[in-house]
Amino acid sequence: MLEPQEMETYVNLHKQQPIRRQTVITCIGTLKKNMVDEDAVSCLVVGTESQDVYILDPEAFTILSKMSLPSVPTLMDVTGQFDVEFRIIIACRNGNIYILRRDSPKPKYCIELCSHPVGLVRMGKNVVVGCAQETLQGYTQKGKKLWTAYLPAPVTTMAVLDLPTRGFQAVLVALANCEVHVYRDKNLVSTIKTPDVVSSICFGRYGREDGTLIMTTKGGGLIVKILKRTAVFDERDSAPGPPLAQSIRLNVPKKTKLYVDQTMRERENAVAMHRAFQMDLSRLRLAAARTYVKALESSLTPVSASLAEPLKMNAVVQGLGPSFKLTLNIQNTAVCRPVMNLAVSFLYDDRLYRMRTAFFKIPLLVPGLNYPIDTFVECLSEKGISDIIKVRFLFLNYQMACSDH
Repeated sequence: MLEPQEMETYVNLHKQQPIRRQTVITCIGTLKKNMVDEDAVSCLVVGTESQDVYILDPEAFTILSKMSLPSVPTLMDVTGQFDVEFRIIIACRNGNIYILRRDSPKPKYCIELCSHPVGLVRMGKNVVVGCAQETLQGYTQKGKKLWTAYLPAPVTTMAVLDLPTRGFQAVLVALANCEVHVYRDKNLVSTIKTPDVVSSICFGRYGREDGTLIMTTKGGGLIVKILKRTAVFDERDSAPGPPLAQSIRLNVPKKTKLYVDQTMRERENAVAMHRAFQMDLSRLRLAAARTYVKALESSLTPVSASLAEPLKMNAVVQGLGPSFKLTLNIQNTAVCRPVMNLAVSFLYDDRLYRMRTAFFKIPLLVPGLNYPIDTFVECLSEKGISDIIKVRFLFLNYQMACSDH
């Protein structure tokens, strides 16, 4: 990117320095060095764009450990002690969650999600993940799926609600519908309404209060809520379930003597009853087939007999007087092939009828659609004599189907 006259000066300035790869931090966390006390020394855990995780010394800030990942880390949760045993749970951009352990340069376990993770917290020995498909899922540290809870809106951020004095631990899930849900496992314990969408959330000690919830909103607001000392959390699921009437036992009447007699008769005459049913079913099928053949012979619903040009036609007459309207409905019964170059002509006795338009050129017929064609017919005879009007389909100068109406 330098000018040609500046390149030689730049190379001479940096040719003696070792080549280093510059990267960017994507997520960060802390890991206790050798004690679990709140004021104990902690190491800095850094996830980078180069798909590496570094553990830095708290005093000299040198690299104590380096671990590699298959993808770029985005979310991180750290537990344990560096000198004893630790676990680092990391969600990556490829939609998977990896678990790193001590003395292991590569992930020990992998959790494959159905959608990308947008939130990650740890509850005891389990991992709770908020996914982009508006779901909350629980896994073990070895990747076994435990449960799934469906959310009413997308997840914006997540945090842990931990009350050691009461032995209560839950997950805070901020949603895009201006609500914060409190889940214990997959059970919804409480719901908090907020004036704006929560972008970040934290629960812990603030001043003299142990149970303080601090939230920042998308519009730049700050919300602070203090948990009452008399607050009671209901561990039952408050999500809507089946109606109470479902658990009421129905008052079913006792079996009558007539019911028992009919049951015994069906058991004794099961073969004869089945034969009678099959006979009635065969007669019904025969009657339906005869009616269909009769309709075809009388051209009530004519269908083309050619598989190459499958057509279906239906004619409707509207009117009673000497002048009436004839509507011809044409339908292409093919699955996916259109019908082209189709023409329709009406054959009639010109001494009895006069038709305004006796020949139509039909446009392309799309399968499954109904195409109506209208024409007007006038009766010329005053003696009340009627005759047949024939409708004929023509394809490229040859006859395909004919029907009489």
